[in-house]
Formats: sequence, structure tokens, C-alpha cells
Amino acid sequence: MSEMINNREHAVREQGRRQELLKQIIKELHEGKSVEEVKTRFEEAVGDVTVAEISAMEQALMEEEGIPVSEVQRLCSVHTAIFKGSIEEIHRSSKPEEQPGHPVHTFKLENREIERHVNFRLELHKDKFRREDSTDIVFKLVEDLNLLLDLDKHYSRKENLLFPYLEKYGIYGPTKVMWGVDDAIRAMIKKVKEKLLSYNGDRADKDILIIDLERVITEVNEMIFKEENILLPMALEKLTEDEWVKIAAESDEIGYCLTAPEQKWVPERVPLPYDEGTEVAENGQLPEGLIRFETGILTAAQLEAIMNHLPVDLTFIDEQDVVRYFSHGKERIFARTKAVIGRTVQNCHPPQSVHVVNELLADFKAGRKDAEDFWIPFKDKLVYIRYFAVRSAEGRYMGTLEFTQNIAPIQALEGQKRILS
Repeated sequence: MSEMINNREHAVREQGRRQELLKQIIKELHEGKSVEEVKTRFEEAVGDVTVAEISAMEQALMEEEGIPVSEVQRLCSVHTAIFKGSIEEIHRSSKPEEQPGHPVHTFKLENREIERHVNFRLELHKDKFRREDSTDIVFKLVEDLNLLLDLDKHYSRKENLLFPYLEKYGIYGPTKVMWGVDDAIRAMIKKVKEKLLSYNGDRADKDILIIDLERVITEVNEMIFKEENILLPMALEKLTEDEWVKIAAESDEIGYCLTAPEQKWVPERVPLPYDEGTEVAENGQLPEGLIRFETGILTAAQLEAIMNHLPVDLTFIDEQDVVRYFSHGKERIFARTKAVIGRTVQNCHPPQSVHVVNELLADFKAGRKDAEDFWIPFKDKLVYIRYFAVRSAEGRYMGTLEFTQNIAPIQALEGQKRILS
């Protein structure tokens, strides 16, 4: 324990030293030292720096050193050269959807390109077509519509990646309606393009083409409005961060419209605060007291607390029938004492019932059974006793888990409860 306390104090002192060094380096930059000169000193003196440290340093520069915000902002470009891009993480929005690479950010990024394309380029060429219908301007309009057909990727990502998640939350109507409008816009663009390709200078056809082009521009703009004011806000309310991560990961396969995300979106995750100043080693070796599972990492204390808070009693015997563990909840049904640890399960049962235990274990070990259930009245309880054969991923018998629960309160449940009380 004393070693842990000493380590913590050392970590705090080291953090303070690094903060001072960072402030000193930035002040030297402010006073005119070259980036290369400071960068070398920075790397030699501090090494890797965390986002939190840079953020704290900037705050200290403003509050303790009196450097104005505008000056700190001016130094940001210099910071970037030194901190190898980490500064971008500091100044990025705290809203995930506003961070490059998040699917919503990408949808909006594409929408800005689509807006530029239809409201400037296509609009400009349409107006020129109204004044003159030369082959050159017709070709440019065809070219514009070809580029606009890239919308298919934008719409396909909505329909095939985003809509399924909304439907998972029971949102069907808006997705069906929007999918129908997407298809109509796709068809409209193709149809106008075909008309342009067969255009022969007929005045009536020209008037219709102008109306069609205006309709394409209007429909595309209205879809952008619907996406950004209805669809995406609704999706942000419903989808979890992990679901957005999956959408982002699968987006490359469909592709992007007129642009592409600037970078892969990596959502911020809370570091593993198992103990102050302690971090999981990169080589996978965990500090003492931590237990790595396939789906997470816990301290031994957390694990024991979890087991003791389960509303059931657990007992585990190993493949040699030796009792290795039992949970110690507040309301154990059948008493257990630490004296049973290390004894065979046969010695923990009355002689008249040992044959039942042995028969069950023999079935588990032979693979004839994986589970067995019993239920008995006991005092004011109805005790549900379950036994499970515990096997490795390869199927090797590792032991038996006894799971005991008072199910009388569960059996007494009636009706439903949907709100907290």
C-alpha cells in the first residue's frame, strides 16, 4: 500500500513538473524562440504529452501568466507543430456529431458540397442555358447532373446504414417517406439528363428543361433541409455512440458524395481510472489487482462487490469437485462459511444426498448434461437451485456453478411496472 501512495505522490509531482516545463516552453515561444529550437527541447524534456496536459497548460497561461486569449489562440499554430496534431483534439467540439468523421458531420459536409454544386454551378449553367442553348452549355449541364448523381452514395448511406438503426427504435414512417423522395430525386436527375442529351433546340423542350432543372435544385435543397432539421436531429436523439461508430465504419463501403470525411472518427473514451496514476500497460501487462476479461477490466475489489450484490447465491467447485468460491451476499439462503473453501463438495453434503451430487457431477463431466434445476420451499421462500457445468471455450469441463435464488417475490409479480417509483 505504501508503494502505491508513493507512486501516486510521484505521479502528482511529475505532472506538476511537466506543467511547468510546458508553460516555460510556450513562454519561450512567445518571447521569440524558434519552433525547431523549442520543439527539440520539448521532446527531450517532456516526451509525449496528453491532451489534458495541453489543455491545462493553456488555461494556466491565461489565468496565471496573464497571456490574453487572443495570444494563446495565435500560438495554436505553433503548438500544433510541437504537439504533432494533438492540439486539434483539444479544440475539437465536445459534441461527437461535430467532429470530423462522425457520420452526421460527414452527411453535413456532403450537404455543403451538394449546396455549392446545385446553388452555384448548376444554377449558373441553368441561367446561361436560359439565355443561350449552345452545345457547350448543354454539355456543362449534363456534366453537372452526372456529378449530382453522386447523391446516390449520400442517400444510400442514409437508407442502408442509418435507417435500419432508426427502425430498430420503431421509427418507420419518416424513413419510408424519405426513401421514396430520395428515389424520386434520383429518377428526376436521370430523366432531366436524358432530356438534355436528346435536346435539339426546340423552344418548348427548353422551357420544360428549365422548369425541370429548377425542380431538381429545389428538391435537392429541400432534402438537405429535411435531413438536417428532422432526420439527423432525430437520429442523434436515438442512436448510441456505438451505433454511430458502426455506421462510420461501414460508410467507406458505400462511399461518399462529392467529398469525403477528413479523418476517421475516434470517439473519446473515458480512460480506465482503476487507480490514480495507474494506467494499463501497452504490452497488456496489468498492474497488480486488475483482472482482464474478454469484455473489460475490473479490479478484484470491483469484481467481489459485483458478485456480492447479485440477488442470488453463487458457489463454484472446480473440476476436482473442490469448493473454490462462494458469493457472500447480504441475504444468503443457505449459509456458507469460509471453512468449506478447499473441501470437496461431497464432504459439504449430508451422506444421504451425496449420491445425487455425484450423479449430477458425473453427468456434467461426461457431457451428458449442461444444467440441472431444482426448486424447493424453504422457510418463507421458494428456492430455485440451478447447477451449470462450466466449460472452457474448447468444451473442457472446468467445474460446476451452483446458482440459488429466492423466486417467491418474482412469482408474486403481477401486471407491469414501467416507471421509476
